[in-house]
Amino acid sequence: MDLPSFSHVSVLLGECIDSLNIRDGYTYVDCTTGGAGHSYEIARRMGKGSRLFCFDRDADALLVAKERLAPFAEQVTFIHENFSELGRVLDEYRIDNLGGVLMDLGCSSYQFDTPERGFSYRADAPLDMRMDRDALFDAYAVVNTYSEQELKRILFEYGEERFAPRIASGIVRAREKAPIRTTDELVSIIRAAMPSKAKNEAQHPARRTFQAIRIEVNGELQAIEPAIKAAARRMTVGGRLAIISFHSLEDRIVKRAYADLASGCECPKDFPVCICGKRPTVDILTRKPILPTEEELSVNPRSRSAKLRVAERLQS
Repeated sequence: MDLPSFSHVSVLLGECIDSLNIRDGYTYVDCTTGGAGHSYEIARRMGKGSRLFCFDRDADALLVAKERLAPFAEQVTFIHENFSELGRVLDEYRIDNLGGVLMDLGCSSYQFDTPERGFSYRADAPLDMRMDRDALFDAYAVVNTYSEQELKRILFEYGEERFAPRIASGIVRAREKAPIRTTDELVSIIRAAMPSKAKNEAQHPARRTFQAIRIEVNGELQAIEPAIKAAARRMTVGGRLAIISFHSLEDRIVKRAYADLASGCECPKDFPVCICGKRPTVDILTRKPILPTEEELSVNPRSRSAKLRVAERLQS
């Protein structure tokens, strides 16, 4: 069987691998394996006593990952699941030596560059945007069944689109005549709804709307905090969480989850002794995020918005 042509440049690769502080005898998890760029480097640095779990919702990605990680096949387990299932899967496999977890929250270049997947506003394709092509819910359902109020909400919340009311109204009016089936149809509706000045901005006028719909289709934001906390609870002392975000919505969730895990006693300051019993679970190692170098940006411009935040599990 021919493998998909999976092209993806791993972002902050060296920084991620260094941050994980890979040690022999521990289990590591790549929550978003994609083309296995990060996974390969983790596996290459693991000792014989270590194990790697590779999660991905995209079956195409896992096909490629299995091929690329073939030299380490005995130490790698592939999981065709959303990383929201991280805790359940680790418990099922009875993992008690979790040494590190990596999450790259960006979409892969492969998904954007494969027109029929419907992720890109630059190529005409059916409205899809599913990371897991076995899922039943897709972009067509969002665009054609959500109420105007629901559309406006996701465009505001997930796309930070200031013209959300106009675009939502335009979508509803258009689909009253006929269902909206393709990315080009949707782009045309977005353009028609926006003021002339906005259409001439450097950013493509459909970028924020497509981002919002993609996030809604895949439930991207809802999975992040539960997965972080599931990982932190199961990590051994000294284990590391390394998370790459690509936009402010993701980054805020990561910062909030880290801050909650790093906070200690919550008793009122005038209490003479702690009665809540809460202790910090992690130490945040990156008070400011690690950003791509100028060298990386010149090779991979898509890394421009990437931010890496790292936390380390403290003594229980």
